[in-house]
Amino acid sequence: MDLKTTKASPVLADPSSSSISKSRLVLHSSLMPYSQSGTSFSSAILTIPRKKPAKLDDVRSNGWLEAMKSSSPPRKKILKDPFVGVSSDDGECAYRSWQLKFPSALSSFEKIIEYARNKKIVIFLDYDGTLSPIVDDPDRAFMSADMRYAVKSLAKHFPTAIISGRRRDMVSELVGLTELYYAGSHGLDIKFPVRDTATASIDHINPVKFADQQDKEVNLFQPAREFLPMIDEVFRTLVKITSDITGAIVENHKFCASVHYRNVDEKSWETVAQRVHDVLKDYPRLRLTHGRKVLEVRPVIDWNKGKAVEFLLESMTDLGNSEDVLPIYIGDDMTDEDAFRVCGSFVVLRQGNRGYGVLVSSTPKESNAFFSLKDPEEVKKFLKSLVRWKERSML
Repeated sequence: MDLKTTKASPVLADPSSSSISKSRLVLHSSLMPYSQSGTSFSSAILTIPRKKPAKLDDVRSNGWLEAMKSSSPPRKKILKDPFVGVSSDDGECAYRSWQLKFPSALSSFEKIIEYARNKKIVIFLDYDGTLSPIVDDPDRAFMSADMRYAVKSLAKHFPTAIISGRRRDMVSELVGLTELYYAGSHGLDIKFPVRDTATASIDHINPVKFADQQDKEVNLFQPAREFLPMIDEVFRTLVKITSDITGAIVENHKFCASVHYRNVDEKSWETVAQRVHDVLKDYPRLRLTHGRKVLEVRPVIDWNKGKAVEFLLESMTDLGNSEDVLPIYIGDDMTDEDAFRVCGSFVVLRQGNRGYGVLVSSTPKESNAFFSLKDPEEVKKFLKSLVRWKERSML
């Protein structure tokens, strides 16, 4: 079957808004996260836009070129600080002011654990920029041995999941820990840890079962499997049409395709964006989203990192929206904002209820998060602090 079906304007996510009008598209029963006789999962209904977007012939007029530029770090200026009489980076001053709104999770640790007492903490972690530094070559985004040990120790005490835009098998290989939940392609490809496949904690789940390369049965949840041939076809096309653009990197993340322009001369960003947009005109069932110096092509379904968090909370705890659960999501990218929103509205965090989003950023930016950490090094310190607190509480 030809998955392109019709030629139409591409369905794109507005860079300034994540809202879209929706109509129902029912999942095939084999992809439903729960058995038909068990508890239903409201987010299992996928959606597509009802209205076609405006024609996107020019990436300047539709705002995407400006969105690409906004992901670049701001230029730093050295100014004279009149209060201390010495030169200082005004970026640091701005960052400290920003932390009044998004306080450091390290300096606020006592407040966090005070609220966490007698609750079941569930940890969600992004990978790039959170567990590993952002690097020019995505294939060399390695986490340190010390960070791996911190995550491994964390998983001994708390249900822990990695939710990444990367392919699930790729991020699993980079992390190298079997005791975690892995959600690749922004949550479109979820694998449960081996230790949980025979436990009561996921008995109400009805994931699709596959054999891995070692012929071991694994439990997966993949709500967009029908899009695999389409994504693969688009990936090959993107590789071809960007081959003459120096620095452009195209990756196949299985359920999404990414075009990185971090190493592309800024003068060529418009060319990158325009070519990607032109390709998507033939794929009305795919949409374009924007991350940190990356354009990502995804299926047009109502699924993102936030939906993955909701699904995993149900799967990992059996407690759903119970007051006994405290989700903590740590991430650094725009694609993490949906997850921050879910944690923050797990019952409206800022009104004293549950869920913490922690933004990893060394520069001020607006976010749905509640706390902040500056870089992966601070993330590691925070994770180690959680482990020490838990171990002390067990004495």
